[in-house]
Amino acid sequence: MITVRVPAKVNVQLGVGGLRADGFHDLANVFLAVALGDEVTASAAGPGEGVTLTCSGPDAAAVPLDDSNLAARAARLLAARHGLGEPDVRLHIAKAIPVAGGMAGGSADGAAALVACDALWELGTPAGTLLELAAELGSDVPFALLGGVALGRGRGEILDPLPVTGTFHWVFAVADGGLSTPAVFRECDRLREEAGTGSGDTEVPTPDADPALLAALADGDPVALAGALANDLQPAALSLRPSLAATLRAGTEAGALGALVSGSGPTCAFLAKDAEAAAAVAEALRASGTCRTAHATYGPVPGAGVLP
Repeated sequence: MITVRVPAKVNVQLGVGGLRADGFHDLANVFLAVALGDEVTASAAGPGEGVTLTCSGPDAAAVPLDDSNLAARAARLLAARHGLGEPDVRLHIAKAIPVAGGMAGGSADGAAALVACDALWELGTPAGTLLELAAELGSDVPFALLGGVALGRGRGEILDPLPVTGTFHWVFAVADGGLSTPAVFRECDRLREEAGTGSGDTEVPTPDADPALLAALADGDPVALAGALANDLQPAALSLRPSLAATLRAGTEAGALGALVSGSGPTCAFLAKDAEAAAAVAEALRASGTCRTAHATYGPVPGAGVLP
């Protein structure tokens, strides 16, 4: 039995280019891994049992336990790469990352399953190959393997680790229900067309990382980082879920240095001065009635790793 812990992510910058012919958008996606995370346990199953999934945690009922789950797909993809055929493995997800919350929880579970099955089956797959498999699974899966802080280009799967100093303290306000990532991207395109700027990749400039944001990360400066937080999908998330504006306002009024919708939402992320300030912001958000709950945490932290 192997258990892997894997972090959630926050996009401290999410720059979104125009719609490409293949249906994707070029991204400048600055990921930061946070200590709020899931645990995936892989254990041997009987012959012919195949891949089975179970899940526990506050949002367990919302987690699909069929082949649409990236953890199951990861196990099969790894087995196929090594010529093992249909694998027999039981996967249990202890869920703490919000489901459909813009924090890459499903992607994290896919990354964790890759690492857990690789260790369980004693395959010794090179890190580069695991990253290739992760990219096949989805745009956010490679970062969950890597952790730390990184700039994602292309669809977000082409990663360059970034220098960072110290620890940043975060609060995540969890909304009721989720938001569909494809729906948020479609709304982003629609809003751009409505504004008259166009939405295609020939009309929208290719995004790049903000130098001020990169400097704030390298310097470990939370005030400067708060001033540079940016998410091109935030207007679309707010258009689809207007109530998120009240959540963002509540966290800011409680003393957060900066606030933004995390990824495609609907989770909202708040950067705090220190751990004490983060605890106070989380408490205020829980009392505000604008979110289901709020978690104080920190980052960056490493990517998916086997627990002792």
